[in-house]
Amino acid sequence: MGVFTYTDEHTSSVPPARIFKASIVDSHNLMPKLLPDAIKSIEFIKGDGGAGSIKQINFAGGFVKHQIDELDEKSLTYKYTLIEGNGISDKIEKVSYDIKFEGLQDGGTISKIITTIYTHGDFEIKDEDLKAGKEKVLGLYKVVEAYLLTTPDAYV
Repeated sequence: MGVFTYTDEHTSSVPPARIFKASIVDSHNLMPKLLPDAIKSIEFIKGDGGAGSIKQINFAGGFVKHQIDELDEKSLTYKYTLIEGNGISDKIEKVSYDIKFEGLQDGGTISKIITTIYTHGDFEIKDEDLKAGKEKVLGLYKVVEAYLLTTPDAYV
């Protein structure tokens, strides 16, 4: 088994608690509204959204299942593992994400993401595949950020 880890950071002028509430805690309600053509629905198929829960995200072209490993609203941290669906194959066993939202002096946020990909055998991830994955995550982040910037009373 191979293990590939990469880190990424994003900054925003939106306070960390708002981004955390919108993009993590209430993502099952917000994301299908913001991206109805891409995300058809998000549902908990096990649990209530806390650690141990399993969330299924249904896309126009498939689905993914995430197991929530940790959700801490005080420290604004979220850890989850992609366990089934698009992205999981005979080459990729699972993908784990460790996300932390931290405040900046200007009131904004720095989001730190550690992604760990567990592969079967000696399969190696191509740089262009990593870049495509990062761009998808950044795209979702930017959609939530834009919504929060244009709707200042949401998730306060």
